[in-house]
Amino acid sequence: MPRKKLMAANWKMYKHPAQTREFFHHFLPLVAHHTRDEIVVCPPYIDLHAAVEAAKGSNVAIGAQDVYWKEDGAYTGEISPGMLLAAGCSHVIIGHSERRQFFGETDDTVNLKLKAALEAGLAPIVCVGEVLEEREAGLTEDVLRRQCLRAFHAISGKKAAALVVAYEPVWAIGTGKTATPQMAAEAHQLIRGEVAKSLGQDLADELRILYGGSVKPENARALMAEEEIDGALVGGASLDPKSFAAIVKY
Repeated sequence: MPRKKLMAANWKMYKHPAQTREFFHHFLPLVAHHTRDEIVVCPPYIDLHAAVEAAKGSNVAIGAQDVYWKEDGAYTGEISPGMLLAAGCSHVIIGHSERRQFFGETDDTVNLKLKAALEAGLAPIVCVGEVLEEREAGLTEDVLRRQCLRAFHAISGKKAAALVVAYEPVWAIGTGKTATPQMAAEAHQLIRGEVAKSLGQDLADELRILYGGSVKPENARALMAEEEIDGALVGGASLDPKSFAAIVKY
């Protein structure tokens, strides 16, 4: 059976609650009858309540952009898996390149967050990908292998059924540059192979691997045509309801 694609929006640090409600007012009618793919929108924490309320009863799920690995405690500014579930989230992004670049995220903290998310019953979208210098030095495979090996260390294959991976070449995020469909498919094949080693071939065969990095309505169809690409993690182009709907419906 072909894997059902997942189209996810990462709003990053954009939109207030009123703007969130406005987005869903326009977006939901555009995708109301879309059942081919799963749709997830990941707004900032401050917008989660507005998003969950606006999407209630629709075919759109809500996710968060990060999570901490402790359930509670003296961790100022952090959000726990249980808090996200209580807020109405079903998904969470883990290890996005901007978290790694600006906020000290490491492969080891990705692993801790992944374990906590799976234990709580959240569907994690784990991001991996190389920077431009690594791509140009021919290190893409080494980087992806290292990130996968550490991220999936001591993860239970049974609990990892909800896992989603997003391949995001860092040099293509917000730059307008996009990996060619073939480049993305090759990276996805490598990731699937690493997941098979860590979590088993059966899970790897069913694993959805998304592509992220300047996905737009203009290139979505070509990317999604690749057998290895199981959906998209969309940044800037997901902020506009018409743009994101066009990507979803490619």
